[in-house]
Amino acid sequence: MVPFGTNETIRRVVEEYSPMLLRLACTRLRSTADAEDAVQETYLRLLTTQPVFRDAAHEKAWLIRTTLHRASDIRREAERRNVPLEEAALEAASDNPHSVLLDAVHALPEKYSAVIHLHYYEGYTIKEIAKLLGLPAATVGTRLARGRERLRQLLKEDVS
Repeated sequence: MVPFGTNETIRRVVEEYSPMLLRLACTRLRSTADAEDAVQETYLRLLTTQPVFRDAAHEKAWLIRTTLHRASDIRREAERRNVPLEEAALEAASDNPHSVLLDAVHALPEKYSAVIHLHYYEGYTIKEIAKLLGLPAATVGTRLARGRERLRQLLKEDVS
């Protein structure tokens, strides 16, 4: 791989991963601005630590884990200060059923929203998610099942 810090490498990483990392950060943070901050801080960490990756899959896993950790940190810092996270401008839920579902995914606890997002929105298999997050595949499967059940409950409450 080309060493980090070169314009070519930085451009490739940002173009290839930014949309996915931003969507992923949004599963933990309701604010697009906060999600963008988490992704930007992930890139800063990448440039300052310059980790050595075995392959592209290792690079992607590192970026995903780092983004999820940073987004969780931002959320915890806001909760600790008792400051609500900035609310993103959302589409009218009644007009867009996808918005209702996405809002429900965001309402789930972090451990469920991340695996549901990676599985259904990014298309990863349970084994791939396990490898990306450094969890046993059985744990990912359990979190998916429990997350789906919680989603059903949340969506049922919205309809009532």
